[in-house]
Amino acid sequence: MKWQEVCEHPSLKNLPFKIELNENGKILMTPVKVSHSAFQGELEFLLRSFLHWGRTLPECAIATRKGTKVADVAWASDEIFEKVKNEAECSVAPEICVEVLSAGNTEKEMEEKSKLYFEQGAKEFWICTEQGDMKFFDIGGEIDHSSLVPDFPKHIKL
Repeated sequence: MKWQEVCEHPSLKNLPFKIELNENGKILMTPVKVSHSAFQGELEFLLRSFLHWGRTLPECAIATRKGTKVADVAWASDEIFEKVKNEAECSVAPEICVEVLSAGNTEKEMEEKSKLYFEQGAKEFWICTEQGDMKFFDIGGEIDHSSLVPDFPKHIKL
């Protein structure tokens, strides 16, 4: 399947799962808990609070060489947003891509997603743990704090 087909398929529109495509076009579905959604909302709010230009993008679909991956939250500058706003999936990754961990996520999966997002042009990859601890990465690896949002908190409290 292609991402556009997933978006338009009537039986897939209201599933309570996060959907991605692998490199073979197969649908991957991951159920999420309420706390996962709450962290997404808080991250989106904080990004908008710190960055007064650009757009926050919840559940942001990004085309990668291994299929469509969906960042839980992303932030795109006005320039990147103009490039992708009419696309079914982002051909260029937003500058910040954030994943909220769930019990089923593995470190290997997060490493692969970060690599794929960086290949598509992301500047930073963030992880929010199930406890609300934040980890920040750039293309070189883990960094102490975000370079794009230096004052972003290192812990998110629900």
